[in-house]
Order: sequence, then structure tokens, then C-alpha cells
Amino acid sequence: MSQVTAIALFSGGLDSILACRVIMAQGIRVVALKFVTPFFDHHLLAREDAYRADIRRKYGIGVRLVDLSNGYVELVANPPHGYGKHFNPCIDCKIFMLRRARAIMAEQGASFLVSGEVLGQRPMSQRLDTLRLIERESGCAGILLRPLCARRLPATEPELAGLVQRTGLHAMSGRGRKGQIQLAAQFGISEYPSPAGGCMLTDPNLGSRIAGLYQEREQVAGSAPRPSDIRLLLVGRQFRLPGSHWFVLGRNEGENEQIAALANEDDWLLTMVTRPGPTGLLRRARQPSAGSPGEEELAALAAGLVVRYGRKVGGRRGAADVLLIRDGEQCTLTAAPLSDETFANWLR
Repeated sequence: MSQVTAIALFSGGLDSILACRVIMAQGIRVVALKFVTPFFDHHLLAREDAYRADIRRKYGIGVRLVDLSNGYVELVANPPHGYGKHFNPCIDCKIFMLRRARAIMAEQGASFLVSGEVLGQRPMSQRLDTLRLIERESGCAGILLRPLCARRLPATEPELAGLVQRTGLHAMSGRGRKGQIQLAAQFGISEYPSPAGGCMLTDPNLGSRIAGLYQEREQVAGSAPRPSDIRLLLVGRQFRLPGSHWFVLGRNEGENEQIAALANEDDWLLTMVTRPGPTGLLRRARQPSAGSPGEEELAALAAGLVVRYGRKVGGRRGAADVLLIRDGEQCTLTAAPLSDETFANWLR
């Protein structure tokens, strides 16, 4: 008889760790899916092997990363069930993830899905009526098992079919974590993340900044931002130059590398020539904007910011050469540093 397989949604938090372990304790193979988007955990894609090894070492769980960027960025623009307290579409986020997980079931030969949700733990997405809504709209009614609170919910198909023993499941509820901590101790798990949220859309400051980008992108291009736009928004110093041009400056070598890697064909890149300084990126510089300065004036403003944040010489900031790459061609500008008063209102 072949081993039963389940697909689990794995956030990396304690609840998802325990949900996997509860099911694994019944001899069931669990394939944990760690979903990533530009809003959470995207950096893990650059170190997937190390991440998978770390999760295996700490918790004995086999995990794979799944990038949801394409489709998810568009979902955030207009979620059918609205936003939470900030710019977080939590209900539609869970529906989106479950649909993707359900699509992976056949590939893995899985019989059901697992989630670490706890009834009543979150006011928006984990009420009983919302849990049922998520099941229906994701197409997962009956096959979605929530091991930590399963005994407070009707039995699922894998329980009724005898694939999972209901007596080995739990009846947790509410916002407290005492039950989870006790269960973690039973499994010998002592190292796990604190319950802080990792999604940038729930952060009041970052959520507001991301919402602003969506509004600007809709006004200018009539569409949602690209995934690379979101990643660019979360790095470096952010400016809106005259004409609403979006300009970003790196604050250190690591950010300079990130910014350069995020450049698209219609962007401008600016770097210091004669001394260390930030990399600057002017997003979609060729796209006309109402009230925008001409190209040469725009280039001079951007170069002036690069020089302003470049390394001082003899304790002073002076004019310097800046390399500008645009339309596949390079040119060198000599620019004086902009005064702080000039760009005080451009910072975002």
C-alpha cells in the first residue's frame, strides 16, 4: 500500500510547522509549499537550497518554494473581498494560495491539503464563516484539513475516508499560543519564529507606500505594477522628482547591486565615476509625464542627487562626473550636488 501524501501551506511560522508535524506523526508524507511574492519572503529564492536544508534540519519537514509573483501582484490591485486594516488582501491571498496548492496535488500524488490556520486567531481571515468562504472559493471544500483546530470543525474527506485519524488532531482556538507552545515541546521543537507578521502589506508604513505605487501605476499605465516595481519600492532612498518621475538611490553596496539588477530597458542608471557613491535608477524615464522637465533637465536633477549622496572629498561635497546609461547608450555628466532644500519635498 503506497504512503498517503498531503500538500501543506507552509508560512514558516509555528502554526504551519506544527500542522505539518501533526500530520507527519500519522505516517503521512507531507510536501510543504512555501509561497513567496515581492511582498513577503522573495529573498529566499536566492538561497532556496540553504533554506530547504535549514527547515529539514530544524523541523524534519521537506519544503519547496513556489513564486506567486505573477498573478499575485495583479490580485492586490483589486481583491474581490477587499483589504484588511491596511493594504492586505488576506482572504483573497489565502484563496489564491490554496488554488495553486490544489493545482500541485496531482503532480505530487496528494490526497488532501493542510493549513496551519486556527479558528478565531485572526479577525479577518480565520473566523468560521471566512474559513468556509475560503474553502468554497478556492475549490478546496472537503479536502482542506486544519490539524490544529480540526476537532472544532466538521470532519473532512481524509478523516471520513480513514486517511487521517481525527483523534490525533487538535481543538485549538483563539489568539493565545499556549496550546501551540505545549505541542511544540511535545515534538521537541524549541527553535521557532516569533508570531510577528512577515507580510509588508500589513505594515502601516510599507502598506501605504505600496498602495501609493498602485495608484500611481493605475493613473499612468492603467495597470498594476510589475513584480520588479514592488521589489524596487522596498530598497534604497525613494524620491519623486518633478513630473512625478520615480527615482531610487542605493544606501550601500548591497542596495546598489539590487538596484542595478532591477533595471529595465526603459530605465536610466546613474553611477559615480571618480569616487564611491550610490547607484541611481530612474524608473520608466522615457514615459512622458504631465509637467515633466525635459530629458536633459531630468538627467541633471538625478545626477545632482547621486553626487549629493556620494562620498565627500576633504570633508566637502563638490561637483563630480556621473555615468548615465539610457537607451543602451552611455554618457558622462558633470553635476554639482543638489542642496537639501531643493529635494526636501521629493523624498518618499
